[in-house]
Amino acid sequence: MKRYLLIPLLLLISFRSTFAQDSIIFKNPDTRWEMFTYDLGNVFKGIGYSYARPLHWQKKHWTTFGYVMGGTGLAYLVDTPTSDYFRGIKDDVPKAIRDYGFEYGSPSNNYLITGAVYLTGLAIKNEKLRRTGVLLISSASSAGLLQQILKSAVGRARPLSGKNKDTYRPLWAGDRKYHSFPSGHAILAMTNAHAIAKQFKSVWIKTGIYTLGSIPAISRLWEGKHWLSDVVLGVAISIFTVESIDRYLDSKYDQKYNDNSKKLSWNLNFGPGQVGLNVRF
Repeated sequence: MKRYLLIPLLLLISFRSTFAQDSIIFKNPDTRWEMFTYDLGNVFKGIGYSYARPLHWQKKHWTTFGYVMGGTGLAYLVDTPTSDYFRGIKDDVPKAIRDYGFEYGSPSNNYLITGAVYLTGLAIKNEKLRRTGVLLISSASSAGLLQQILKSAVGRARPLSGKNKDTYRPLWAGDRKYHSFPSGHAILAMTNAHAIAKQFKSVWIKTGIYTLGSIPAISRLWEGKHWLSDVVLGVAISIFTVESIDRYLDSKYDQKYNDNSKKLSWNLNFGPGQVGLNVRF
């Protein structure tokens, strides 16, 4: 997994100055090469923008962050029973769904899909589709690199390791059984789902996209790869990253999609014995 996430980082180091200049020169790119260099520059700048956003957060943003941490903490309290339940129903899940859950959330397949979206937009010179591809690639790269760093730094044991949810080996990158927190599959799948769902106004279409995006996240529970709190934080990281980079791209492309999608809001609802995510779009 790591080798796929290092690709955008290596490109950034090698071509940062070139693409930064092209992004300035080609404000209205005409040729496909100009479009490509302009878009790739925005991929890297979008990644940087997403990492810098916490430095500019205001009170409302920190409040939302607090809710996310609170929701992750509540999920942590029920990690063991939820893991036991989902691992217990694994054999009842159709193999096709299990295979889909694994394959769709893998980095290699993720970049094949997002790359195909972008290249299609580039081939037909469609700015809206190019922008979508840039959003997909930059969001997946930003969130994907972050989760790799967090996994190695936290060193939480996976359920299948046989250890309990409170077992950690911080900075232990040599054993993948201690790479549980957060869920990479959940991050990549929900990053794509959120970015694609923003293209549509229909609530039914959005619901279908989010449902397909949630399967890889849930699959990590019945496969014993992650705890519920790993998945909850992964989904939150996906939403934060996509929203951040999307706002940056607003200043870089004339073609906007569904202005109403900018009004997406979500809140965590707490109650006795329950935690819920309320999404409005």
